[in-house]
Amino acid sequence: MKTKFLFPHRFKKIGWLLFIPFAILSLISLCTTLELNFLNVNVFCFIHNSFSRSGTIYFGFVENNITDEILMGGLIIGGLLTAFSKEKNEDEMVEKIRLESLVWATYFNYAMLLISIIFIYGESFFTALLVNIASLLIFFIVRFNWMLYKTNKISTDEE
Repeated sequence: MKTKFLFPHRFKKIGWLLFIPFAILSLISLCTTLELNFLNVNVFCFIHNSFSRSGTIYFGFVENNITDEILMGGLIIGGLLTAFSKEKNEDEMVEKIRLESLVWATYFNYAMLLISIIFIYGESFFTALLVNIASLLIFFIVRFNWMLYKTNKISTDEE
């Protein structure tokens, strides 16, 4: 993986500062019906299916609570900055761990998606898809940092 596609190392701290609180709030929102009333605003949409008489709206404005959008946006931006910022010492071993972790996370994520497609139905399937959006980043971050920890622990044990 070429490091020219990675963010500078200083973005990793910003990523963690965004990722952790947005991950916690997203988990709370998933388990409860967290909607902040002051976030009911008119937003532009490409398409909106309404079950009232107005039907489907294309390229228009609708009233929506944007709590979910803010939470997912913060989670994704924080996850991207955390996952794809350079390490302090970005060498060939870190590149190899990064690539293997990305491949592993992709396989694991799509296996979970396939299981969801086969075994989850109705509104619960929509929730499973929302979880799947962030799970690739989460799996990658967890595995990449775990492998870095194990590699650093082995190298310090040898010294």
